[in-house]
Amino acid sequence: MCGIIGYNGKRDAIPIVIDGLKNLEYRGYDSSGIAYFKDNTIKIIKEKGRIASLENILESDVTNICIGHTRWATHGKPSRENSHPHMVGDVVVVHNGIIENYATLKEKLIQEGYSFKSETDTEVACCLIDFLYQKNKNKLEVLKEIQDILKGSYALLILFKDDKETMYALREGSPLIVATSEIGNFVASDIPAILEYTRDYYLLDQGEIAVIKSNSLKFYKDDKEIEKELLTFKHDIKTAKKDGYSHYMLKEIHEQPKVIHDYLDYYLDNFDLIPDISKYEKIHIVACGSAYHAGLIGSFLIEKYGNMEVSCYVASEYRYKKNFINKNTLVILVSQSGETADTIACLRLAKELNATTLGIVNVVGSTIAREADKVIYINAGCEIAVATTKAYTLQVLTISLLAFKLGLTKYLINESEKEIILKDYLKLPNEISKILEIDYTSYAKKIYKRQDIFFIGRLIDYYISLEGSLKLKEISYLHSETYPAGELKHGTISLIENNTPVIAVITDNSIYEKTVSNIKEVKARGAYTLILKRTSLEIDKDSYDDLIEINDLSDLSSSILAIIPLQMLAFSVANLLGYDIDKPRNLAKSVTVE
Repeated sequence: MCGIIGYNGKRDAIPIVIDGLKNLEYRGYDSSGIAYFKDNTIKIIKEKGRIASLENILESDVTNICIGHTRWATHGKPSRENSHPHMVGDVVVVHNGIIENYATLKEKLIQEGYSFKSETDTEVACCLIDFLYQKNKNKLEVLKEIQDILKGSYALLILFKDDKETMYALREGSPLIVATSEIGNFVASDIPAILEYTRDYYLLDQGEIAVIKSNSLKFYKDDKEIEKELLTFKHDIKTAKKDGYSHYMLKEIHEQPKVIHDYLDYYLDNFDLIPDISKYEKIHIVACGSAYHAGLIGSFLIEKYGNMEVSCYVASEYRYKKNFINKNTLVILVSQSGETADTIACLRLAKELNATTLGIVNVVGSTIAREADKVIYINAGCEIAVATTKAYTLQVLTISLLAFKLGLTKYLINESEKEIILKDYLKLPNEISKILEIDYTSYAKKIYKRQDIFFIGRLIDYYISLEGSLKLKEISYLHSETYPAGELKHGTISLIENNTPVIAVITDNSIYEKTVSNIKEVKARGAYTLILKRTSLEIDKDSYDDLIEINDLSDLSSSILAIIPLQMLAFSVANLLGYDIDKPRNLAKSVTVE
């Protein structure tokens, strides 16, 4: 959500910041803007809409220091007035996150004689910094005082009009990195913004302040200068580029055979890195969005192969409900970015209640990775498209390995079953490649003009269907719902009319005949039926209009295999509709606010 980029160095800063903003477009945004020094003042240019709209109004100024922002609206509608940067008095600010006590602060500042041009909490923060700075010209002391006053989650990048050599950054909750290179120094909300220039960066931690000049970096916490570890981004830079594909999402779907191969090659050779979860009395999986769907599948697999009860929760609900957890509970937090606000709050709650926490994340050094007791990195590389694909499959695969190890530890999986499961894991990359060769456009053409689409399944197939439906909604904007197949007769079947698309996922051998009966019921009422099934399951041709088959693998692998056709179907539908697939409206890649 939102994007921050700042540059202070030897080159013209404006084109570097604009390029950085473009590399952050995947985070989701509705407006953009920049601020830079010109003569003895700070110039601000901002515009509603895409970065191209901002570029159209840029002037031919040259400067060595510039900050930029892409805004995803929270406080106030998308507009030029609400766009960042904001300037009040001697201070300019760009901001990611939410200032929770902004309304109270705003009232106090109005009483001090300030007025406001926008509806944003960011302008309030900017105003507060200026108010304090007018009383105390020590910038570090002012920023430390700000940390004590502001409530919520925020990352701030700040310019002071009387200091043309320096950018200031501070972070509480929302992620921020400070990067260094031969041409100068950067601040950014995510690594892709600066990969063209450097791979070396510092991760700004909670409560830290950075002072960024063109040739020096200093970090402070609790009024003291501190030393920080210089990190290096180790993934191939191509993972942040389209590499010949029309869309990032299509590229990332097609990267799944390789990332799964590399993941298995690493973790099966280093199986001790997969934690033993057998000692816990209870397991809770907590996540949001697609990660929650991965958790649901994972809960099914752990229960089936490890004979241990697992509860899976939406993070935004879990953090507010009464939780019966203790030192014998394992709480698994699943998040691609490792910065999902609700999931982080659940992690901290679990730690307060003495539970053990395990993070399953993609981003090394993210908040969940640092704060969880244990962490498993999914190693997906950069995922740029807002709608997750490869990170989701690796999340499922990670929990699948947890279930596999649990079954082995408890002697619930015998030696012959172990060999079959291992062979099936190793088949995954090749099987996915085969599925990607299918032409999904023919199926997409039968549903892309429909306004209501239904997915059905039972047990694990229901959980797979949830993710397939979400993918379709996210990028095609079609209304799509998922139901347990057995629930159709309890109301939902009344929505079926002629040519209503119903997509059934049928991979569970133990219950497939029941789902077939349900698909026949909707077909009898005129629905267009598309079935995704295992090749070994025999289904009458009069049960469906179209059929997609996947080869038989164990549930530990087939739950990953089955989502690939649904990802491709969603992509094909959105492509036919001509939508901006990588940057769907109103959505953000990393949800760092509640």
